Amino acid sequence: MKATILHAPGDVRYETVPDPRIEKPTDAIIQLSATCICGSDLWPYRGLNGESGPQHMGHEYCGVVVEVGAAVRTVKPGQFVVGSFCLSDNTCPHCAYGFQSSCEQVEFMTGAQAPYARVPLADGTLVATAEMPDAEMIPHMLAASDVLGTGWYAAVAAQVRKGGTAVVVGDGAVGLMGVLAAKELGAERIIAMSRHASRQALARAFGATDIVAERGAEGIARVKELTGGVGAESVLECVGMAASMEQAMGVCRPGGTIGYVGVPHGVSLDGQKLFFAQHRMLGGPAPVCRFLPDLMDRVLKGSIQPGKVFDLTLPLAQVAEGYKAMDERRAIKTLLRVD
Repeated sequence: MKATILHAPGDVRYETVPDPRIEKPTDAIIQLSATCICGSDLWPYRGLNGESGPQHMGHEYCGVVVEVGAAVRTVKPGQFVVGSFCLSDNTCPHCAYGFQSSCEQVEFMTGAQAPYARVPLADGTLVATAEMPDAEMIPHMLAASDVLGTGWYAAVAAQVRKGGTAVVVGDGAVGLMGVLAAKELGAERIIAMSRHASRQALARAFGATDIVAERGAEGIARVKELTGGVGAESVLECVGMAASMEQAMGVCRPGGTIGYVGVPHGVSLDGQKLFFAQHRMLGGPAPVCRFLPDLMDRVLKGSIQPGKVFDLTLPLAQVAEGYKAMDERRAIKTLLRVD
């Protein structure tokens, strides 16, 4: 089959690779119904991860099981499944505590920008639907695999509560899903920090009540103005840059909580500043498996439509253009059709 390989920064190719196969009895092979490009895929694409050599790309996936290993018990061929980008056994002490992304056997999904993919630890990672979803449901189910689950975790980690105020730093796909999550969790006021008209419109569609376009000290001052000089009790940091973390800390009130899910690049914290800010902080790779059954149920019931975050759809063979469009900010998130 053909699959997406990153050979060097900016050099993405759709080329022939060996077909995936069962390597361990806990594996499953799925035929993807759709796949996509993640904002975190842009880090190696831009050469910012320090990695070299060809890499199989793609960690967001949903599709139909075609084969399972001898030890797999919870899914079977013919079932439609969604899985997390963090692969977990869902039985170890950390999984039982709700942090499957810190599983004692954790692996990170790769190779999903392809027609078929191998999913290790299938029993603990894949969640099956009772019936085959309609075609129009596929983008929404695909979003649950990572970007929705990550935005949801940001909101949960930030302790978004009913009637509360949340600020979302970052208007990429994860930030927009954070807005949706904050709305679903009952926040009365949701301030989205965004400078791009198309993303502002989508943020409002997902539930943002206010938009702040300013950055740095001006952005912090504007949020403080909107909150009566107090700041927000829940802040979702969805970028991972030093400036975005500074923004998050600047708009969080004393005693408030920052949920940070942006993969850190160049972020360092001043211990003295952190000490006197009196912020709670929780983040890291999202334990998507914790939320998947609930999120999939919300999608299937039609109560949320996270797939609206995909604003560019291309055939999988044109994956290189999808990367380019996202890198140049011509697209928020690219869905890749598996024809």
